[in-house]
Amino acid sequence: MDAAAVEFLIENKEAGERLDRFLARKLGVSRSRATAAIRGCLVTLDGAPTSPDKKLRGGERVQVLPEALAEPVPLNPLTPREAEIGILYEDSSVIVVDKPAGLVVHPAHGHADDTLLNALSARGTELAVVGDGRRPGVVHRLDMDTSGVLVLAKTQAALLSLVGQFSAHTIERVYRALTYGVPVPPAGRIEAPIGRHPRDRKRFAIVQNGRHAVTHYRVLEALPPGDPWAALVECRLETGRTHQVRVHLAHLGHPLLGDEVYGSRASRRASAGLPLEGQALHARTLTFDHPQSGERLCFTSNPPPAFTKTLELLRGHGDTHAT
Repeated sequence: MDAAAVEFLIENKEAGERLDRFLARKLGVSRSRATAAIRGCLVTLDGAPTSPDKKLRGGERVQVLPEALAEPVPLNPLTPREAEIGILYEDSSVIVVDKPAGLVVHPAHGHADDTLLNALSARGTELAVVGDGRRPGVVHRLDMDTSGVLVLAKTQAALLSLVGQFSAHTIERVYRALTYGVPVPPAGRIEAPIGRHPRDRKRFAIVQNGRHAVTHYRVLEALPPGDPWAALVECRLETGRTHQVRVHLAHLGHPLLGDEVYGSRASRRASAGLPLEGQALHARTLTFDHPQSGERLCFTSNPPPAFTKTLELLRGHGDTHAT
């Protein structure tokens, strides 16, 4: 989550050039690295995976995902390291996990071997190679402190299928969040482009030239009953930008409880008395087509204890927020 995607619009004068040669030239990397990124589905052409020898026509849009640009992690990213992970489903094509809060999905600086991928390596799970092999099987991510359902690819065919489904926005993702304040109206659609914060490169923000992002939200409960100052909100993602739910709800004026990055002074003060261990966000449901059978699969995960305890506290005690 440390880098933004890079996009290129193919000019007419570049028509006829192979994609791998174009990418190596534009990024200043070796052709072998460009080829690995394309084969690992880290590069899309007009939103779809493609091949290194694809001839460009002009007018296409090439997107390079952050993983293709990241510097290697100094330590072996797949050193087996055990961690408690719930397995919701597994077959020869995919594995669906219930990621706990506090666990990073893949190795990055500061988390070289204490990640979900290291835990899966410890249990002997073999995943499809992506790019240079440092993030096998990863087709989407959850923030470290966000819990919930995550799917990983075990074969190259499954990886291509899932990347294609994410690109086509046919994968359904439903989140549960606890917000500071009650969104008005109680249901709506947030469409606001997301990009790097102009002054803080570790954060994201609503920016004019950001990437298209859409979140549908619905208030499930206003909390506490009778004198609400918080809410249980369901969010359905139409797109999947980094920190999307957190940025969009903060933009709406209702940041997540426990969010130290995007929270307001008031929301941080209110969160101080709650048993949260990070932002109150849980990836509850993930629905996709099985890469091999085509069957529509839906997986659901219950929120972790910290989220549930906070929710019950808000349901029963109106004096939990700071004044």
